[in-house]
Amino acid sequence: MRKYFLIIVVIIAFFNGSYAQELNSINEPVFKTGEQLTYTLKYGFFTAAEAVINVEESDKKFDGHPVFHIVADGRTAGTFDIFYKVRNRYESYVDQSTLMPYFYTENRHEANYKHTDNVTFNHENDKITAAKGVFPYKGKVFDFLSAYYFSRSIDVSKIQKGEKFELQYFLEDGVHTLGITYVGVEKVNCSMGSFNCLKFNPTIIPGRVFRKDSKLYLWITDDKNRIPVKAHVELVVGSVTMDLTGAKNLKYPLNPLKK
Repeated sequence: MRKYFLIIVVIIAFFNGSYAQELNSINEPVFKTGEQLTYTLKYGFFTAAEAVINVEESDKKFDGHPVFHIVADGRTAGTFDIFYKVRNRYESYVDQSTLMPYFYTENRHEANYKHTDNVTFNHENDKITAAKGVFPYKGKVFDFLSAYYFSRSIDVSKIQKGEKFELQYFLEDGVHTLGITYVGVEKVNCSMGSFNCLKFNPTIIPGRVFRKDSKLYLWITDDKNRIPVKAHVELVVGSVTMDLTGAKNLKYPLNPLKK
């Protein structure tokens, strides 16, 4: 169950849609150093977990290039913290110009389970080195955090309703592909207010956690920030909802709709 819990939290909190025709390049990053986003995840009416994502300054350079240091902390809350305590930290160093990852690390404490991994992306020979080996790849491959920030900076102004695309990411033992469908524009309410959003439907695999007909939806602000404000996924029993509860030091103003 611990691995499934991790996947649910990470997919909901850190994945955004990316436009397939634009994966070769990005526009100017839509975020800046100092940005902080805070989320809560609810199981039904109960707060199950909290996540905080920070973009920090870094003195490190990779291949001579300056990087953003992105840090995400996730933890269980309330009653869930008593019966299944989670303390997870994910870090990624991404190129300030291309937003491609150089180095990713995770430190997961989930109940009695502990896992650490250090992942190096070598863009010259297209190989990923991690705890479980060396993995060749083709095209653009991300960790969870770099995928989130890269995709936020892509121009999706010409995306069409029903369009499908894919995003490659590395997870523990190999390179995987996430399929995503653009659903359309929708007004969404969250703790920060009401926003016009772009709605996406990432593909999920049914099994012990997800039903055969389970759906995962993500709502991203239809503005220059491209911030996920809400997500909802159906489980075998119940559902989980992500809600944006805080946003600081944004590059562009976050303007909720007037009531």
